[in-house]
Amino acid sequence: MTAVPKKRLGQHFLADENILGVIGRLAELEPADVVLEIGPGLGMLTRYLAERVGHVHAIELDRSLQPRLAHLAGGNVDLHWGDALSLDLGALRPASTKLVANLPYNVATPIVAESLDGLPSLELWCVMVQREVADRFFASPSTKAYGAVSVLVQLAARKTGFHPVARTVFRPPPNVDSALVAFRRLPLPLDFTRLKCVIEASFAHRRKTLPNSLALAGFASREQGIDALAAIGRNASVRAEELEPAEFVDLAAAL
Repeated sequence: MTAVPKKRLGQHFLADENILGVIGRLAELEPADVVLEIGPGLGMLTRYLAERVGHVHAIELDRSLQPRLAHLAGGNVDLHWGDALSLDLGALRPASTKLVANLPYNVATPIVAESLDGLPSLELWCVMVQREVADRFFASPSTKAYGAVSVLVQLAARKTGFHPVARTVFRPPPNVDSALVAFRRLPLPLDFTRLKCVIEASFAHRRKTLPNSLALAGFASREQGIDALAAIGRNASVRAEELEPAEFVDLAAAL
């Protein structure tokens, strides 16, 4: 049976086994690992992981792939069917310690962003994503790529690896470049849930000054934003993209 990738699901199946060794190296795979894989596709990476780690939780939305994945179930592989953004991944047992996946392009950013605090058992991420998404995760302030997800990821993790990936690794070949990016958890700042709200409100209207963006997002009044910025040594004309990740922690405390 031939599986046809579905564009609406952002599917691009791995088709070149040579990339598996790179994934294994960047993921720092160990026998005790419990790996969460989102979007196993045809199971190429799933098989590779199962041979090297203690347990694999593979999450797949596309039920048409069941005939291609069914033989992997059992042993140290659990197949879970559903939307990774809707399932309670934190309830999986044993608890996942690493997220290693060729993530579906259309959900890669929210999956990573929500896993930072939603899956506290994760110690390391090694994800295949669009190159522009990989660059965004660790972008520097005052660049076009720098945004809310950049701040969130950099406050929660440090980059440990990066590897550009050729389009020929996938079937069908995507129309965009891809990359593997790996990062390891750092201790989360206090009240990360509120901090996320501050960051998202700050970038909600990125062409506006930060006080105006906070006000338009309904998080704080313009005056409160100006006072908070003054408390951290920034003037009222600053935009969110100019602040370093750590400054958002101070901003949240001042608001």
